Amino acid sequence: RAVARGRFFPVLAAAPAADGARQGLGTVELLDLITGGFPTPFEHPVPGVTTPDGKARELTPCDTEGPLAAEVVKTASDPYVGRISLVRVFSGTLRPDQTVHVSGHGLTDRGHEDHDVDEKIGALSMPFGKQQRPLTQAVAGDLVSVAKLARAETGDTLSAKDDPLLMEPWQMPDPLLPIAIQAHSKADEDKLSQGLSRLVAEDPTMRLEQNQDTHQVVLWCLGEAHADVALERLRSRYGVQVDVVPHKVSLRETFANRASGRGRHVKQSGGHGQYAICEIEVEPLPGGSGIEFVDKVVGGAVPRQFIPSVEKGIRAQAAKGVAAGHPLVDVRVTLLDGKAHSVDSSDAAFQTAGALALREAAADARIHLLEPVAEVSVLVPDDYVGAVMSDLSGRRGRVLGTEQLGTGRTLIRAEVPEFEIGRYAVDLRSLSHGTARFDRAYARHEPMPAQIAERIREQGGDEG
Repeated sequence: RAVARGRFFPVLAAAPAADGARQGLGTVELLDLITGGFPTPFEHPVPGVTTPDGKARELTPCDTEGPLAAEVVKTASDPYVGRISLVRVFSGTLRPDQTVHVSGHGLTDRGHEDHDVDEKIGALSMPFGKQQRPLTQAVAGDLVSVAKLARAETGDTLSAKDDPLLMEPWQMPDPLLPIAIQAHSKADEDKLSQGLSRLVAEDPTMRLEQNQDTHQVVLWCLGEAHADVALERLRSRYGVQVDVVPHKVSLRETFANRASGRGRHVKQSGGHGQYAICEIEVEPLPGGSGIEFVDKVVGGAVPRQFIPSVEKGIRAQAAKGVAAGHPLVDVRVTLLDGKAHSVDSSDAAFQTAGALALREAAADARIHLLEPVAEVSVLVPDDYVGAVMSDLSGRRGRVLGTEQLGTGRTLIRAEVPEFEIGRYAVDLRSLSHGTARFDRAYARHEPMPAQIAERIREQGGDEG
């Protein structure tokens, strides 16, 4: 009863399977405890269940005649069988070759889409050590292996095709440690995408990011041990060798002051030439404004059909950057004047002239590097508040405030440059002896201190 109510948590010592001298020590005692001391499926309430449109459904625990409600609790890949889903049946009966409805909340930020599809159940089996014992059916209370569920992922609900249900989503910890990886060789590169998709399908606490700004593949993990296990699984299970590389932070550039530029693209080399001249003015805008383009040409100095060409060239150059190769943001570019040729002017020529004008304006201006700043919330025991706040200050963080939660814990809110918190998941664990946790969310980009920006430019990179 105490275990069922969550008031008593037995702890047993056991030797890991890898310990050859004492392999399996404590396993029998653990299994005896589970069968004798843990609540049976009849004593477990069914998790919250709704219809896909949100209407609550009440299910009787372990009712084999009730509506089908089962949950995928683990996903694995077998080199011979393919994907294997470990399924817990809470209500009803599951049979081989039955068509079921797969519903899932998904975790789109971690590469898991929402699911709302029908799938056919493959063979059912009961896992027994390394053996799989075939089953003709699985009833409420059973834990079974289901082969070849192509779309279902961990946390998804299986229900009857004509009576779809959805179980409440699992509360997953956020992966906060970024690990940037790249394929070790060309052969690994060919297998990397499939290996990563299988890895993420197995582990809903992991997030896969294809960063469009830094062109890096990033695995977000819970900690170093989690990352080590993931990379070893990639190597041993999927045959993909990867190298860990420094994680890069997405930087931006902007103008610190108003500047003018003239783009002249004139080429005469026999036959059809190229002729385009444009004059622009660039001025900084508040953060988050993006790129604004304003046309103030008078008298047709730049023909109307070529003004979009100038804008296209400017935006293309802004995406490439004007100083250190990072995207240009938060500026207004005004086209003031220009010249065209009745024969040699073209769309391509004015695109090139627009890009040249922006580069010339940047050469005469001060360019700020902008770094991303994260909002960080740290929940920490009172004993470690001073150490954590001091550490945040050392990371160029600005503490916004603290809140006493009345349970011997304090919530610290701060803004910290993402450059400084790449390994904060590891450092905070060490600083608080594993008792603190934190959340992070992107806030904005803001100018980087001059001395750090200069160091970044000298290094020619943006490692975080």
